[in-house]
Amino acid sequence: MKNGNTTATLPVEQVEETAEISQKPKKKKVTRRVLLGGGLGTLAVAGVGAGWAYNRYLAEHTQIDDTVAYEKSQQAKNNNSSSDGASSPSELTNVKVTSDGLSASEGSITITKSTEGSGNNAVVSFAAEIKLNAMTLLRGAFANNKFGQNIIDTPSNIAAQHNGIWAINGDYYGFRDTGIVIRNGVAYRDSGAREGLAFYQDGSVKLYDETGTNAQQLLNEGVWNTLSFGPALVRDSEVISGIDQVEVDTNFGNHSIQGNQPRTGVGVLGQNHLVFIVVDGRSDGYSRGVTMPEFAYMFKELGCVSAYNLDGGGSSVMVFNNQLVNADGGSHRSRGHAHRGEDPDRADLDSSQFRGAASVGFPAGTASADYGAKRALTRACHAFFVT
Repeated sequence: MKNGNTTATLPVEQVEETAEISQKPKKKKVTRRVLLGGGLGTLAVAGVGAGWAYNRYLAEHTQIDDTVAYEKSQQAKNNNSSSDGASSPSELTNVKVTSDGLSASEGSITITKSTEGSGNNAVVSFAAEIKLNAMTLLRGAFANNKFGQNIIDTPSNIAAQHNGIWAINGDYYGFRDTGIVIRNGVAYRDSGAREGLAFYQDGSVKLYDETGTNAQQLLNEGVWNTLSFGPALVRDSEVISGIDQVEVDTNFGNHSIQGNQPRTGVGVLGQNHLVFIVVDGRSDGYSRGVTMPEFAYMFKELGCVSAYNLDGGGSSVMVFNNQLVNADGGSHRSRGHAHRGEDPDRADLDSSQFRGAASVGFPAGTASADYGAKRALTRACHAFFVT
């Protein structure tokens, strides 16, 4: 003891016990801060991520809220600047519906069902061979007549709203912000990114590099519609190699285009002469779907000089005479759709759920439209149709 300052010497055991007691609370506090901070950080990141994902892939973003009016105004400007101002046909006349399609003064549509294999290796497909006097008879329409992102509807609804007697899903322009989008001679987007397909008013159809041109140049050349999806399947009558390795883009959820899938595509047989194929899939015992090379060979075997892959999977659907031709995006018996050859008045079809039946003049109860739309069974942001 010196000058009132006392240094106490404790037994070693007591010193260790005291140190242990004094340190335990500090460890707990530090540990809890790290976990709580980490938890909040994780929740914050998850919350931001979920909000971003919802905004990017689910929330509707409308850029043009009435594409019908917009097209009319743009087409009027184009006609005024045109030297001849001649109008092109936009709908069929003298239409006669048959059991496998239709005939009209301006052309014909013939739908053929094919089944290859059996059991779990079966493949069911539907081909619509379309011969038209003018490419302007093949028109495009957007879901809900709006242009933007994440705007979807059933192709049957899209067709019904435009009096379409035949329709098929197109690309999925609305889930990306790139590509050249031209519909019915009007440009909606000009951001070249991939190989596209262009339909010309003279009846020709060509694969082209979007990055080597622009929308206005294509319009000047007479392009009527474009598709921006891919990949190209057939070029110069030959299947393109390596298509089983192609990734269309890096969008979320778009990494499963390979393997056996439901498919939609278009092939070129000649001037104003096309074939659209829909393959059902993801249904054991009915149709397994096909790989990308298998799909390409379907078009080659039909004699196509070129072919192009469209949005597939759950979006693959063909509609004719207000009835669903295929099995709704791979579901063999999708509820809420009247399939061709089935009783349209069966109990599980509630006609009050359907939109568009009366507007297109088809018998009440035969609409294939909208029960599925509410359940997102078959959805698309764009469809091709013939009126």
